[in-house]
Amino acid sequence: MADDLSINDSPNGLSHEDLVALRDGAVDGRPAGIPTSYDHGESIRWTPKDIADIHAMSRLGRYQIRGFTTANRRMANWNDLVFVPATATRLPLEGYRESCDTKTVLGDRPGLVSNPIELDIPIYIASMSFGALSASAKAALGRGASKVGTMTCSGEGGMLPEEREASKTMVYQMTPSRYGLDLEHLRQADGIEIVIGQGAKPGTGGLLLGMKISDRVARMRSLPVGVDQRSTVRHPDFLGADDLLIKIEELREATDYRIPIFVKLGATRPRFDVAMAAKVADVIVLDGAEGGTGASPELLLDHTGIPTMTAIPAAREALEESGMSGEVKLVAAGGIRNGTDAAKALALGADAVMIGTAALMALGCNSPRYLEDYQKIGTSPGKCHHCHTGRCPVGITTQDPFLETRLHVDPAADRVARYLTAMTMEITMLAKACGKSSVHNLEMEDLRALSLDSSALTGVKLAGVDRPFTW
Repeated sequence: MADDLSINDSPNGLSHEDLVALRDGAVDGRPAGIPTSYDHGESIRWTPKDIADIHAMSRLGRYQIRGFTTANRRMANWNDLVFVPATATRLPLEGYRESCDTKTVLGDRPGLVSNPIELDIPIYIASMSFGALSASAKAALGRGASKVGTMTCSGEGGMLPEEREASKTMVYQMTPSRYGLDLEHLRQADGIEIVIGQGAKPGTGGLLLGMKISDRVARMRSLPVGVDQRSTVRHPDFLGADDLLIKIEELREATDYRIPIFVKLGATRPRFDVAMAAKVADVIVLDGAEGGTGASPELLLDHTGIPTMTAIPAAREALEESGMSGEVKLVAAGGIRNGTDAAKALALGADAVMIGTAALMALGCNSPRYLEDYQKIGTSPGKCHHCHTGRCPVGITTQDPFLETRLHVDPAADRVARYLTAMTMEITMLAKACGKSSVHNLEMEDLRALSLDSSALTGVKLAGVDRPFTW
């Protein structure tokens, strides 16, 4: 039998002796007849995706761009944390007879703002621009948020009238590019968000490809139609805390000290960045690496920033060390999918959460309709990340008039409202199970980590050991 074996029988060019050993015994410690992945031509290092990326770069001569969020890296995961509800040593609250408060106040730093923002729930809609999203999507998000007593944020590119009309409460975003910046719009807002960075692409500016620069988008941003828009990275009039303080004072004077000032940071060095921002801001928005975007170089989505789950405890410690905990509010964002994730973020130290990608899903993103149009852009429902192309089959991330008609504002707004309601119910269910009469009473002690990594990265006690793991 051994003499019948040939080296040509092996796709990997094994020797005659190895072929015999593979038949009769083991090769490199493998049981007889059990191949490795390499026997099928696969490599752990040179995966099909790695090879396809090289082929694409060799054709294009540039890096690749896509929308959505990180896809090719396993981040520290919310699923690695679990709640430990009250049982004997703590008393849970009765689900239907006892209440759990969800009211959330942002921007109530003592002595600075006359009109802090009061929300009915600890969740609001993230800053996503008109341009990245269609006007119908922006209006639907505003109506949906207003139905449940929460707010939206304008995103880059100015205030869209439809969104301002639909949103009972709205934060106006000021980016380094200053696209669409208007003093009257600042005064119409309920808060101002100064963007220093975002989780999907920290250290870089916004990106809106030319196929989404319609006539209306171009007018609002004072840009040429059909030309890629790449935002500047740094604000032109401040570099550090002292300069930022002067700019914030100018904004406070322009708005008569009525509304709170938010500072949005990409999660990179949260302990130091939050400590700096806390000197001048009323609210700090910390956007983790799982944050989504309409368009970004793919390498930034997958290889920059730190996960939201790991950034929150560091930010909370920075606020406590600087004496600002309780005065400056902390909002967590980036990859929050449901009420369970949101409750864990609150327990880790956030005062509220901001959702973007999840809100788009509630609108109908990746829903199984218009299958032929998904196929035309090389994808399918549940796998679409082609936000940057402007060819969104369901009318959300597009400026195409025909595609936009597929998103009906009122039903979409209802879906967003129901989703936010369900999220809030999930948060309160967990809070009551932990014996909390307010969602803001959730704490790190209510959590346990299921892995060494998640415990070491967050400081949460390791399940079964009841102490944080340290390397």
